[in-house]
Amino acid sequence: MEKKQPIIELKHIKKCYTKDVPVIYDFNLTINEGEFVTFLGPSGCGKTTILRMLAGFETPTSGEILFNGKDISELPPNERKFNTVFQKYALFPHLNIYDNISFGLKEKKVPKNEIKKR
Repeated sequence: MEKKQPIIELKHIKKCYTKDVPVIYDFNLTINEGEFVTFLGPSGCGKTTILRMLAGFETPTSGEILFNGKDISELPPNERKFNTVFQKYALFPHLNIYDNISFGLKEKKVPKNEIKKR
């Protein structure tokens, strides 16, 4: 069986909002090509914080976020090659799911056939 390559890796992620009080401590995750991942847990356990760091809306206090082996921890959201659709906000209510998901790619002038492929 062929080993799949990691697409996203979060290594030893720590996030503190106040000095020395971590809300996330030593979080590790590897997502390989073709995998589908769901974050499930009670309110306040860090799901949204992890996703916000992955999307670039928050910066980890320490640790690395790798995309295809490249550290993107300090990369701004608009320069990351993926997007996150949150449950209740950051969606356009007048657009369908496809149009919401493809919105950023359309804004970057990605060709229609490439948008559908992604």
